[in-house]
Amino acid sequence: MIHVRDVCKSYPTRSGTKVVVRDVNFDVYPGEKLGVLGRNGAGKSTIIRLLSGVENPTRGVVDRQMSVSWPLAFGGAFQTALTGLDNLRFICRVYGVEPETKIPFVDEFSELGRYLREPVGTYSSGMLARLAFAISMTIEFDCFLIDEIIAVGDQRFHDKCHVELFERRADRAMIFVSHDIGYIQAHCQRAAVLHDSSFTMFDTVAEAYEFYLAQ
Repeated sequence: MIHVRDVCKSYPTRSGTKVVVRDVNFDVYPGEKLGVLGRNGAGKSTIIRLLSGVENPTRGVVDRQMSVSWPLAFGGAFQTALTGLDNLRFICRVYGVEPETKIPFVDEFSELGRYLREPVGTYSSGMLARLAFAISMTIEFDCFLIDEIIAVGDQRFHDKCHVELFERRADRAMIFVSHDIGYIQAHCQRAAVLHDSSFTMFDTVAEAYEFYLAQ
């Protein structure tokens, strides 16, 4: 499980402290699909970064009792001077995975060709996202964090991502953040709404969407 208790996150700005999320409390169970709805700037990506451990809360606790992915297609942790292949090797070693067994999959899935052996700093944003998604699929997490990411590449590549994530890993927990209700309805069992720094949980996606429309 993941237990989130009394989590707040704020950032200093020139005009004072900006509170992004305040007093967030919820649990995520093994195999559960949870959606988080919110308009642009509501704090959805902040929630994902807090859950992944990319950032620490200003106050409160995120207790991870299962392994949690980084945000899918997030390439912010890549070493830009290293090649895509060397980044794969580094990440595999961090997670205790034999990198040489994963190279064929990442090579085929990312469709980077010779660029897999070029520095990541030379990649376009789309190439970076394809590499990050492919590497994410080499580590078998209990919970995947999805930040509006399956818009990588063309429809054929979207279909590949769908098979890897939603079919082959259908038994994993997943947390989706989006402003697209169709995306949440298609994949989630329940949902929450982020609005005005508050995180409100609902038992059904329909209830969450009704509340979301009212804001």
